Amino acid sequence: MQRKVLGRGLGALIPDSGEISDNNLTYIPVENVRPNRYQPRKVFEEKKIAELACSIEEKGVIQPIIVQRKGDGYYELIAGERRWRAVQKAGLDKIPALIRDVSDSEAVELALTENIHREDLNPIEEAMVYKQLIDEFHLTQEEVSKRVGKDRSSISNYLRILKLPRIIREDINNDLLSMGHARAILGIDPPEKQKELRDMILKKAMSVRDVEAFIRNRKKKGQDKKEKQRDIFLVKGEEDLQRHLGTKVKIKQGKKGGRIEISFYSDEDLERIIRLIKS
Repeated sequence: MQRKVLGRGLGALIPDSGEISDNNLTYIPVENVRPNRYQPRKVFEEKKIAELACSIEEKGVIQPIIVQRKGDGYYELIAGERRWRAVQKAGLDKIPALIRDVSDSEAVELALTENIHREDLNPIEEAMVYKQLIDEFHLTQEEVSKRVGKDRSSISNYLRILKLPRIIREDINNDLLSMGHARAILGIDPPEKQKELRDMILKKAMSVRDVEAFIRNRKKKGQDKKEKQRDIFLVKGEEDLQRHLGTKVKIKQGKKGGRIEISFYSDEDLERIIRLIKS
């Protein structure tokens, strides 16, 4: 069952009937609109803006922007920055808008939570939305999860990618690496090794599965090497004890410790070994 999204969405700012008539709209000067200060999208594709501008020139603005009134006749966007940019490109002087009376904090939260559900936000932009919700509203990851209707583990994964080296974040921002690649890269340390893996991914055009398999093999080899080193240490210890005690010794190591097995072959042999140990 889909989790219910808490808080108000932009649906709460649109008339209950679901229909928008001219009576609900105000046509405001394009130049009097300002972008939302908390817009998570930092890059707008000019090609898509141009396509939308052509559509607006032909059919007009089908969906109004939503704004809140600011001082001196200005308005701040809550939703619709792409349409606002396209209207400017189309050379129109005014744009239809729904003006809503909300507090600054409500407008920020509405803009951020609504942007999360936009399919064209890249992982870095989405991660920044979660970070802003946490920083601006002092929410926990669990509270953000409930507020936007996503699992807490998803919120955590998005926030983790913000810790990746800058060059990798830029690759994700530019669609050179996917969220899956980012999660896989986070599976290794330190940052220098992450950058090396990033170079390999781009050079060999590795899929997410390729990267995951590479990391598994790398960890297995590291574990095998560690096991081999540990075995050498145990063997040397066994040899030293055997020379000192003059009998067979076996050292067995477990996850949290181990035990030493010392063999004896008669009561006299046992007494001899005990004397050596105590001496």
